[in-house]
Amino acid sequence: MAEVILENITKTYNRGTVLAADNVSFAVEKGELFGLIGADGAGKTSIFRVLTTLLLPDSSHASVQGNNITTDYKKIRHSVGYMPGKFSLYQDLTVEENLRFFATLFNTTVDANYDLIKDIYVQIEPFKTRRAGKLSGGMKQKLALCCALIHRPQVLFLDEPTTGVDTVSRMEFWQMLQKLRQEGITILVSTPYMDEAALCERIALMQRGKILIVDTPEHITAQYPHKLYAARANNMSKLLTDLRGYENIASCFAFGEFHHISFRQPLQDNEVLLKNYLQAKHYDHVEVKQIKPTVEDCFINLMQA
Repeated sequence: MAEVILENITKTYNRGTVLAADNVSFAVEKGELFGLIGADGAGKTSIFRVLTTLLLPDSSHASVQGNNITTDYKKIRHSVGYMPGKFSLYQDLTVEENLRFFATLFNTTVDANYDLIKDIYVQIEPFKTRRAGKLSGGMKQKLALCCALIHRPQVLFLDEPTTGVDTVSRMEFWQMLQKLRQEGITILVSTPYMDEAALCERIALMQRGKILIVDTPEHITAQYPHKLYAARANNMSKLLTDLRGYENIASCFAFGEFHHISFRQPLQDNEVLLKNYLQAKHYDHVEVKQIKPTVEDCFINLMQA
């Protein structure tokens, strides 16, 4: 049996007027690092709160380690760790006091499970007497992760753990998750950052309460239905408008230094024809090249389907 199972979960708010999760189904295997990927408002937090027994679904069934989320909620709460998206530790308590408090809640001690959090805790130990509210964003996230792990959970839910955190801290956080996975902990992480999707073993792309696809990042990008190209020139803002006005362009979206495009007709000389079109519009430094699709490209394509 899978470690986490959702079967046609639906969750609404405001007496059914706001649909947060729409018939959501997926399963997560034991020891897997699974990503729930989607923009703000996609329904990720609602799914996590249902799975951690903080919310009841409107309909259907879900289980964690074979325990039903409605009838076995006490067992689930003792076997899972949950790190909400908003920093929710006691800001007036010090780092050390927060950690001891959460260990006591689960009738354990920091020393008993120190081996599990050691690699994370040593990074914040120099600030152990500092109040949690005075920590930097990255340090707050590390403390929250330590508190979520202090009772040695078998399943860990991390809701947008790197939102608002600097790039270096984001990288360090994902390195910590890879180490935790080696301990046999099943990890479910939600994120709006598409580049983090590639760091998961499998992902579920979610939009407006619905699951668009569940698969490995490699399989998802391999299913992209068109050849994809990147284009740039001297005036990127105007270029976006002119590319979308080109008759053989099927899709065009801004991606950093380039615009990603696909063609309606897969002609051999598409790149040459497009360059000629742009040069005729007096663009300089025109570059068009074929590229491999990213998870974000696939996400956009699925939303348009």
